[in-house]
Amino acid sequence: MNENLFASFITPTMMGLPIVILIIMLPSMLMTSSKRLISNRLPSFQQWLIKLIIKQMMMIHSPKGRTWSLMLISLIMFIGSTNLLGLLPHTFTPTTQLSTNLTMAVPLWAGAVILGFRHKLKASLAHFLPQGTPISLIPMLIIIETISLFIQPMALAVRLTANITAGHLLIHLIGGATLVLTSISPPAATITFIILALLTILEFAVALIQAYVFTLLVSLYLHDNT
Repeated sequence: MNENLFASFITPTMMGLPIVILIIMLPSMLMTSSKRLISNRLPSFQQWLIKLIIKQMMMIHSPKGRTWSLMLISLIMFIGSTNLLGLLPHTFTPTTQLSTNLTMAVPLWAGAVILGFRHKLKASLAHFLPQGTPISLIPMLIIIETISLFIQPMALAVRLTANITAGHLLIHLIGGATLVLTSISPPAATITFIILALLTILEFAVALIQAYVFTLLVSLYLHDNT
């Protein structure tokens, strides 16, 4: 049972070789681009959504921070598409792997922090010691603020991993219970199936919300350092 429960989180292989890169590339192939003068509905919807997200996220940024707009919109599209990919049957979700999420979180966080130390050195160092701090608390506060700074990318990665993994496990458990109850109690199976359908709809929303939250937090880190 435990093996079946976590089987969907095992990195898939083909002929002994991991195929994670192919799976990660699949959602980008679904992003269509139209070369026509008048685009059809899907490219038009994609362009409208991208402009809406960029406008909302870049509103608080300085001109230097707005240079990250392409990076942030690519990030939210990648995470959202891979999260939705995992809701399809017999597929693999790369964002359930902590290593994948850390690979995204650490470079983006490090880039924002280095940018802050490069262009706003005094303001960046001031975060480690709030104004008006008693002298006796200065060493402890510096240690606490340093730890909180370095824990930010870990919090980003763990939040995304935990939310996506928990939803997949819950769907797996309720789906298994529905299958078992089908031959034992059809009314109970009907109720659990309705719960499963509602949970699946909720997971679609969670997949997009978690992509937005991850990108928004990276955007806030960038805003604090530019």
